[in-house]
Amino acid sequence: MEIRELAQITGVADTTIRYYEDIQILPPPARKENGYREYRESDVERLRLVAGLRRLDFSLDDIKEILDLRDRQIAPCDVLLDLLGKKAKDIQHRITELQRLNTQLEDLHTVGEDFPRDDIQGKHCVCHLVSESQ
Repeated sequence: MEIRELAQITGVADTTIRYYEDIQILPPPARKENGYREYRESDVERLRLVAGLRRLDFSLDDIKEILDLRDRQIAPCDVLLDLLGKKAKDIQHRITELQRLNTQLEDLHTVGEDFPRDDIQGKHCVCHLVSESQ
């Protein structure tokens, strides 16, 4: 199959597929006589895994690690489970931090509404509050 068909089947843009080839996430495909790329079913499966990992916000380095294990005929399941757990903890931490930031923004907004809005120097208005917030 050609790149446009691979892109259609996997939902991954052809430019992204070429990029994945450049950074060696996808192996270089065979070439037809006319120079067009020719992909196999194994490329579809590999690209679907890559796309799924990207949707889960895995880094390209993490993806390379998982694929490298598979390429060496080592099951990446333990590594992937470990990465999933770490990613879930990281996201929970980010959620906590974003909730804290949201509370801080809402508090500054509420307090700032009572401050003057014409202080160009920013010494007696909401700008001062933002400058002092930690």
